[in-house]
Amino acid sequence: MSQSNVNLLNLPDEILLLILKKLNNIDVLYSFIDVNNDHLNSLALEKIFSDTLNFVSIDNVSAIDQQKFDRFCKVILPKIHENVKCFILEPLSMKCILLAAEYSNLTERKLFNFTQYVGLNYFTTHNRSYPSLSLCDSPSISFSSATLSYLSINVSTFDDCLYLLDGRLKQLSTLIVQIYKTSKSSSVIPITDNLPNLKCFSLTCYFLFDIYDEHILPLLHRMTYLEKLTLYLCIKIRDRFIDCFHLQNEILLYMPRLHLFTFYISTYDRAADLFCFVPRQDIQRIDANIGHEKYMANMINYISIDETVFSIFSLPFAFHRIRAVGNIFPDIVFKYVTILVVHDIVPFNHEFFLRVSRSFSLLQTLHVVNLILQSSCDINSLLSNDSQSCSIAKYPHLTTFNVRRGNINNVEEFLNETKTSAPCLTKLMIKYSDLRIVTNNFTREETRHN
Repeated sequence: MSQSNVNLLNLPDEILLLILKKLNNIDVLYSFIDVNNDHLNSLALEKIFSDTLNFVSIDNVSAIDQQKFDRFCKVILPKIHENVKCFILEPLSMKCILLAAEYSNLTERKLFNFTQYVGLNYFTTHNRSYPSLSLCDSPSISFSSATLSYLSINVSTFDDCLYLLDGRLKQLSTLIVQIYKTSKSSSVIPITDNLPNLKCFSLTCYFLFDIYDEHILPLLHRMTYLEKLTLYLCIKIRDRFIDCFHLQNEILLYMPRLHLFTFYISTYDRAADLFCFVPRQDIQRIDANIGHEKYMANMINYISIDETVFSIFSLPFAFHRIRAVGNIFPDIVFKYVTILVVHDIVPFNHEFFLRVSRSFSLLQTLHVVNLILQSSCDINSLLSNDSQSCSIAKYPHLTTFNVRRGNINNVEEFLNETKTSAPCLTKLMIKYSDLRIVTNNFTREETRHN
């Protein structure tokens, strides 16, 4: 160590701190923390050097700056994380810095050089599974707005949806709601009788519920100024299926200004006398209020001996998931569907899965519910290496396959590479006994790849 350095280190700490304060605090931290000098290391750990950290200046691509940045993330930030109160960041540095440690006292972040495109990538998620909010028992004064016009929100129950329409959001023109629970709805929530500002309404619930006639339909009847309506509903315990006549007479008739109606509505019921109300399984047309025709399709499917599902939906199909598709479904392309449940008491054959692969080309998750074993196929035939020549059902995007409620033929269908190609499959949910049989104790050649 040189004489000048010795003299510098012999100065009182107060003088050394005054000198170090004249320097860039990033340089002080980088130069003196963890450099085999306890005195300098102790001084550099003072809070004055780490309460505000500006990383904008070291976010270049030169080798030395990258080396400095890496050392900060791996060594320095974990040592000073409790001192940090403010970060000044750019896009390239932000993620690594924020993940380097837990900053319990961080109260401020300043962001620079964020373009609109970069900002959207950082602060917008494409994950559909957002946590839901519960608004019940919250007084209107706890959240309200006189200017909010657009709201997309996931809520716990239908009551939460009603609370949003009780007058606390007076200028709301677009409301997009997804419901996560199917609990009974209250009848005491005050709803504004007239919703003149609401022009666009979307309601989605992927779970079965029985509040359609009692609560959802009356709410829709109040939306007389609506111009766009989207419904994804799965309804149980109803004395009639929701069909095109119901849509026309109970929904469209109440919305004279409606010009866009996008829907998927499934009705589940066990009542045998419903069958007399089932319309023809066909692509039909429904008269919209503005004078043009809206194409739609419907499906009827038997999911148990005494339970039937009737589904009706607008075309083109606009949603990313569909449930209870049976052996018979319209010969159309569901170009947005990534999650599919096929469910039928009639056994699925290879031709059915070929149709599925063609109609659902972007499929990522497939659930099979088909508990009845095909009568024309026995276990020994599954293990035969002399596979019958057939076309291959191709699922280029499929990552998840759930066949725990399927039969052994369904397992054979997907694991046999001469029948199915699923190159991206990473998650297989299956009964172990079926897996052993179909793969012949994991020795069968045709089942090695899928």
